Amino acid sequence: MLGMHGNYGPNVLTNECDVLIAIGMRFDDRVTGRLDKYARQAKVIHLDIDPAEIDKNVIADIPVWGDCKETLPILTNLVEQKVYPQWLQKFKDYQQKEEEKVIYDELNPTGEVLTMGEVIRVLNELTEGNAVIVTDVGQHQMVACRYAKYNQTKSNITSGGLGTMGFALPAAIGAAYGDPSRTTVAVIGDGGFQMTLQELGTIMQFKPNVKIIILNNQFLGMVRQWQQLFNEKRYSFVDIQSPDFVQVAKGFGIPGKSICKREDLKTSLKEMLESKESFLLEVMVGKENNVFPMVPQGRGVAEIVLSKEEI
Repeated sequence: MLGMHGNYGPNVLTNECDVLIAIGMRFDDRVTGRLDKYARQAKVIHLDIDPAEIDKNVIADIPVWGDCKETLPILTNLVEQKVYPQWLQKFKDYQQKEEEKVIYDELNPTGEVLTMGEVIRVLNELTEGNAVIVTDVGQHQMVACRYAKYNQTKSNITSGGLGTMGFALPAAIGAAYGDPSRTTVAVIGDGGFQMTLQELGTIMQFKPNVKIIILNNQFLGMVRQWQQLFNEKRYSFVDIQSPDFVQVAKGFGIPGKSICKREDLKTSLKEMLESKESFLLEVMVGKENNVFPMVPQGRGVAEIVLSKEEI
C-alpha cells in the first residue's frame, strides 16, 4: 500500500527505484506527497484508459493510453525475466522495521483500550479472509485497508483517495446484492455512519444481509490526528457526540450491541457474523490513537514517519 498511510518500504523505495510503472492511477496527493520530491530519479511508465490522467500530475517518460487488458500484455511480452534479490530484500527489511515499530502493537495491543487494528485482526480470524470488507472514509479506512485479509478479488470495497464520509453503508448494501453468497461487512467510523445512517431504512425494507461495525473513537479521527500532530492539539469541530447507535438500529428493526472490553470482542464479532440478518456492532476504541506510518504534510513520500516523535 502506497501513500500517506501506506507501507514504509514502498514509500521510501519509490524515491530509489529506476523505473516506476503506474497502472490506472491518478498520482493524487495522497499517494505522491510533495510532487517536487516524488520519484525524480525514476523513468515513469504510465498506463491509463483516461488520457486526462496522463501527464496531469507526474510527467510520464512513456505514456500508454488504452485499456490495460490490451496494453499491458504488449509490454510484458517484451520483458525478459530477471531476479533482483538485493532490491527485494530492501522491502523485507523495511517491512520488518514497520512490524516492530507499528504493526505488532496495533494488532496486539497490551493497553486497556481496544484498537481498530485488533478489531480487524479478529475479524480476519473469524472470516478467514472470505468476507467482502466495505470501508467508509477516515482512520478506520486506513486501518482496514492496511490489515484486512482477502482470499479473492472484489473483496475490498473502498472509495480510495476520492471518497466522502458516508460511503460505506450504501456501498455495502450494493455489495450484498452484488454477491449475496458472501458475507458483507461494513467498517465505518462514528462520524461517517451519521452521514448516511438513513440507509438503515433500505436494509429494513429490502432485507439485504449487511454486517455493520462502527469503530467509535468519539472523534472525527483523521482530522483530529492532523490537529494533534500539526496544530498542537487545538481541536476544532472534531470532538463529536453520537446517538445511541444500537437504539437507532433497533428503530429500524436491526439487532445490535455495543462493546468496549477486549474480552467481549471475539464473541461479539462471532455473534454478528452468525446472525441470519443484518447486525450492528459498535466497538468503542481508543479516542486518540493515531494511524502510522504517515507522510506528514509538506513532505515527500520518502520522508514517511513511523511515530509522532519523528514528526
